[in-house]
Amino acid sequence: MTNVSRLPGPAEYLWQWQTEAACRGLEPERFFHPEGERGDDRAARDRAAKRVCERCPVRAQCLRHALRVQEPYGVWGGLTEEERRSLASPLRATA
Repeated sequence: MTNVSRLPGPAEYLWQWQTEAACRGLEPERFFHPEGERGDDRAARDRAAKRVCERCPVRAQCLRHALRVQEPYGVWGGLTEEERRSLASPLRATA
């Protein structure tokens, strides 16, 4: 279960960036893999999601959010969950 205590409060300014996201209005299945998806299918879905992120004006804010709350699933800010975990691991080791 996700630990929601890490999530920021309901202050709207914390979430305003989402209104400008390139993914807004797209189907979530593009960014979150179904259970058991592996191999070429998963890699293709991740590439398609990252193409959306490449043109996103709020990509940095999205990635910052995903790292801050330790988002466990999906492509956020152009990185998969595995890529975010590997990026965050050295940061946790020095903290």
